[in-house]
Amino acid sequence: MEKEQKVVPGDGLIYGLYDRPPLRETIFAALQHLLAIFVAIITPPLIIAGALKLDLETSSFLVSMALFASGISTFIQCRRIGPVGCGLLCIQGTSFSFIGPIISAGLTGGLSSIFGACIAASSVEMLISRVLRYTRRIITPLVSGIVVTLIGMSLIKVGISACGGGEAARADGTFGAFQHVGLAALVLILIIFFNRSSNRYLRMSSIVIGLVIGYAVAWISGMVDFSSVQNYGGFNIPIPFKYGISFDISAIIGLGLVYLITAIEAYGDITANSLISGEPVQGETFVKRASGGILADGFNSMLAGILNSFPNSIFAQNNGMIQLTGVASRYVGFFIAGFLILLGLFPAVGLVFSLMPEPVLGGATLLMFGTVAAAGIRIIASQNIDRKATLVMALSFSFGLSVELVPDILCQLPETVRNIFSSGITTGGITAILANVLIRIKE
Repeated sequence: MEKEQKVVPGDGLIYGLYDRPPLRETIFAALQHLLAIFVAIITPPLIIAGALKLDLETSSFLVSMALFASGISTFIQCRRIGPVGCGLLCIQGTSFSFIGPIISAGLTGGLSSIFGACIAASSVEMLISRVLRYTRRIITPLVSGIVVTLIGMSLIKVGISACGGGEAARADGTFGAFQHVGLAALVLILIIFFNRSSNRYLRMSSIVIGLVIGYAVAWISGMVDFSSVQNYGGFNIPIPFKYGISFDISAIIGLGLVYLITAIEAYGDITANSLISGEPVQGETFVKRASGGILADGFNSMLAGILNSFPNSIFAQNNGMIQLTGVASRYVGFFIAGFLILLGLFPAVGLVFSLMPEPVLGGATLLMFGTVAAAGIRIIASQNIDRKATLVMALSFSFGLSVELVPDILCQLPETVRNIFSSGITTGGITAILANVLIRIKE
């Protein structure tokens, strides 16, 4: 049997995986995670609703169900129910990877076709989770390290875009203006300043302090308009299959391919989470944890489809949050799940979060995404970097970053292929797997 290797992070942890922090510190850590993921959870349904030209009531309901489904999914991942779940402080939310295929399915078959495809295709990821122990020679630590690094690098682009003001600033011509970049820099500097403190309370609260001060400065500067919200009332009740269900073969195949890649991303995220949490990254314990996490990734996506939401995946930014705060307790995940469910039932609460200017959130997420990439580099560095490993990394990073930096390189390909390989994570991940299997070095 492969020997387990428990890796303890150099920065140290305040609370480990099985620790139970005091209630005040638990809620504090949960709120920091919530602030980091809220916008990421609601953005995909907003993009999809806009592309499908859905009415306000439907769009609002989809956003609420995205939060509700993410809460249930997060609880399952953290709690580990039977073989389902990884048992780590692992947060799930609506995935950006599926946006293209979902919009294509929606334009041809409507919401019923989308949810049918999400439910049916999720079986792909659940199947992969059951044969994971037989794929360890394919998805090696080198491959997972490359994928984690690409996840972090790809997310950095999202973070820096938010720092510049996001799509709204691009539309009005103020992208990159000093008010946006300066606000993001203020948040970033505040987080670094408080995170380097030896006081564990200041370290745990560094992200909240940065976001709160940034939010306050933005409000004083006139960048937050609470008067734009006319009605804070309302209550959403989850209604399974509210928009019906239908099955389209082409939509199922398109989403199935993305589920395959999501399984690879989930494996990388669980590896990074285990590493940061000081848990084994090899051996029987890790294999069971990774298998359960990927199974939950697929199962939760199926559950999300039943609840009129979109596929869920493990969020990488949560790993950066653990490293920054020093809190890896899965007990915190139960509170995060509860908050997400409440936000889904009471959309008025989410309105306050949605009014947060993008540069405020960008200043925090930019740092977190960087720590994700750093975690991937640490996984790679723990391996023997021989000639083959160097070639695998060179090919994976070249292809993965190429489609991120020059997306037009895919413009002549069929739309389905373009949608799949437009992600640097997808392209780099597939390249890493194939290169690792096929390349043979003659010494």
